[in-house]
Parts: sequence; C-alpha cells; structure tokens
Amino acid sequence: MKEEKGFVKEITPQAEDFSRWYIDVIRKAELMDYTPVRGCIVFKPDGYELWERIQAGLDRRFKETGHRNAYFPMLIPESFFQKEKEHVEGFNPELPWVTEAGGEKLEERLALRPTSETIIGHMYAQWIQSYRDLPVLINQWANVFRWEKRTLPFLRTSEFLWQEGHTAHATEEEAREETMRILELYRDFVETEMAIPLYTGQKTPSEKFAGAVDTYSIEAMMKDGKALQAGTSHYLGQNFAKGFEIKFLDRDNQLKYVHTTSWGVSTRLIGALIMVHGDDRGLALPPRLAPIQVIMIPVGPPKFRDKVMARFDPLFDALKAAGVRVKSDLREETPGWKFNEWEMRGVPIRLELGPRDVDSNQCVLARRDTGEKITVSLDEAVERVQALLEEIQRNMYEKAKAFRDANSHLDVDTLEKLKAHIARCEETGELTGFILAGWCGSAACEAKVKEETKFTSRNIPFDPPERKHTCIHCGGEAKHTVWFARAY
Repeated sequence: MKEEKGFVKEITPQAEDFSRWYIDVIRKAELMDYTPVRGCIVFKPDGYELWERIQAGLDRRFKETGHRNAYFPMLIPESFFQKEKEHVEGFNPELPWVTEAGGEKLEERLALRPTSETIIGHMYAQWIQSYRDLPVLINQWANVFRWEKRTLPFLRTSEFLWQEGHTAHATEEEAREETMRILELYRDFVETEMAIPLYTGQKTPSEKFAGAVDTYSIEAMMKDGKALQAGTSHYLGQNFAKGFEIKFLDRDNQLKYVHTTSWGVSTRLIGALIMVHGDDRGLALPPRLAPIQVIMIPVGPPKFRDKVMARFDPLFDALKAAGVRVKSDLREETPGWKFNEWEMRGVPIRLELGPRDVDSNQCVLARRDTGEKITVSLDEAVERVQALLEEIQRNMYEKAKAFRDANSHLDVDTLEKLKAHIARCEETGELTGFILAGWCGSAACEAKVKEETKFTSRNIPFDPPERKHTCIHCGGEAKHTVWFARAY
C-alpha cells in the first residue's frame, strides 16, 4: 500500500470486498484494536467517543421519561438461570463461567452476565412489596459477555458494551406502554441523531428474546444489503416475575405478580453507523453524532502563517462559542495529507483558510457527504457552518433512506421468486437487500425460508408499504406481512 508519512491511503472498495472494507476503515480510522483474548477488542479513543455520543443522546432521553441509572453485579449465580427455563436455554451456549476464585473451587458456578434479567429480578423481588413501589424504571450501562464463535468488531464480539433497561409495572397495559415507548425512543434517536432509516416492528416467535412474551425491534439496512438488528424492546409479561417471586400488594390488598420489560442497544450501533454511511474514502459521520463536526486547516506558504492565524484563531473561538464541536489541525504535514486523513475519519465539514482567503475575507467549507466545496464570507462563516451541519444531517438520512428503499423489494414474495432474485443478484453483483412477503405463522415455513435462502425474518412491520396475503413458503393465507433479509 502507498503511504504518505504514516497515513495509509488505500481502502478496499466496498464493491470488491465489503467485509475487508469494514475492517480497513475501523483500523485506519483508529476506532479499535484487537487483543490477546479471542473476540475481545479495545475501544480506542476515537471509537469510544462515538459510544459516548450515543450514550449521551440515549441517557438524556431515558431520564426525560423517568428512568434512573443503577449498576448490578457482573457475576450471576448459575441457579438464577434455572428459574426461567426458556431464558437459560436461549443463552446457555454463549455463557462463560467462573469456577474458581482465590485458589478454591466455587460451590456454585458464576456466569459472566449475558444480560441481567435474572440478577435484577432477584433484587426487584426484595425491593417491591406494594403498588406504591411501582413502577420501577431502571437502566444500566454495562458490559456483557456472549462467547461468540464468529466475531466482527462492534457487531459481534465476546464482550461488548450496552445499556439494558429493566422495568416493573402493576399492570400488563402499563408494561406494554413502556415497551412501545422505549421502541419509539430508540427509533427517534437512531433516525434523528444517527441518520439511519429503520423498519420498526414485532419479531416473530422464533426471533424473539429468550423468555419474552413479545419482542419488538428496529432494523437497519447496511450498504451491502444485509440487515442489522439495531435495538430491541421486550415485554416479558410475568415470566420473570413468577420465576423470581416479584409480587406486590395491589390497592385491593391482593397479592399479584408484576409485569416486566427489558430493552437494550449496544455498541452494534457503531458498526451500523460505519456500514450505513461509510464509503470508499472511509467513515462519514452525521453531524449530530460526530465527536468533531468541523476540522479547521490553515493552508498556504509558511511565510504567511501569522497572517492566516490572525483570522484563523478568532474564527475557531467563534465556532466553539456557538456550540460547534471544532478542532484545528496545526501539524506540519501537508494540507493534502490532512484533507485525506480527516475525510477518512468522517468529519462532516472541513474548513480551509489560506492567505488569499484572508485577503478576500472568506474561507472554504468542504462537505464530507458530497465532496462539494463552498466559499463563504468570514463574517457569515459561523452561521453558514451551523446551517450546513443541519443540511448535511438531513442529506445523510435521505441518502441512506433512498438506498434502503431502492433495495427493499415488494415483488419478491414467493420462495421461488426469492431464489431467482438471489441467483440474479449473484450473477449481476446487485444487492439482495430486504424483501417483503407474507407468512402464515408456521414456524416450519419460516425455518424453510432460512434453510433454503439464508434469509431470516427481520420483523413484522407496524406500517408495511403494502399487505401480503399469501405465505412466502406454503402459499397459504398470510397472517403477517414480514421483512426478510440476510443479516449480521
């Protein structure tokens, strides 16, 4: 590969090898690094800053809806997993266990948490006694462990970061309202802050969370046409309440089980951000989420540096005072090297200022999303930058939505059509994308589609673009209209 002072210019094109492109981008943008522990990664500062921005946006929304943060132990007794049979069966293959501590074998194995329903259920049973104690609205920011056999940084690792909300309610109605409130909160954050369009709906029984009554999801399309489950919200009913004896005295002095929910998003959202917006030049970050919104670079001969900096520094201060997340690059590397590096790192706007610009009382703004260069007056630069950030945010969402819609197929609604669609895409290099099809509700039909095409049900959308009336596999009457896709 060609290098210029340590900066690797080449990134594998998406069309050539999307997986290789993804790894190239996250390594060259210095978002993460590998560790000696299989399936575990280091979040380097640039990668962790993205997670901090996601945390901040979600945490504010959680608190605005009455939730509070707490923290529960990472080690969970094995016996806790036996109290909800479906739950333990769903997670048992992925559980890492602690069997010794302090040089002695433990009386009971301790699991590294894959999720915290069990330990939180145990604690809620002690905290909740009366209807006056409800609802309990708690969120946890934590790490979890699922011993993955095949890993991909950010998307699937043995240890990852997430938030998990766990709430308890007096009635099913309240718990279901909470489940849908959080799903809408997730949709709003991912679409408005991350500029990622979503299909929102209910998971089929085979795809729901282990132990849940109903699971709902937000599904996004990556640039290789595959689906990514970006977040889930679960109505758990009284399954965990009965397993952990979470009871309360209601207003009529009757002892009842609570209704619970759980919900979460993880650092998979970083992977989604990269795969939805990135291109062959590297990352492309939406302004509302980008840790750096504007990179300022002085240009021109060194003899004019003082002249340029006399206007450069006040403009930097003015942008910062206006709330813009701005950074200046004053390193000795050439402007071209800097342009390439910050473009690869996905900064939404590059601001260039040289001696001729100073003479003309102007600066140049370069957009990462389109590559367009705009010359603006220095007197109006702050306002133009703020307006341009909002324009870039909108454009990135609309561009991603147009891509998703172009690769969402409404006419591939039988298994024969799906097989032909896959064969044609393999021949032409087109993306298989999402397909909308009917489903009779039979687990056997759903499994057959997966077995023969590797397409899985993503969700049953609340508002599908059209209703399907026959099952994709058996041709019988469809009970549901479903999005199917190959997925991460």
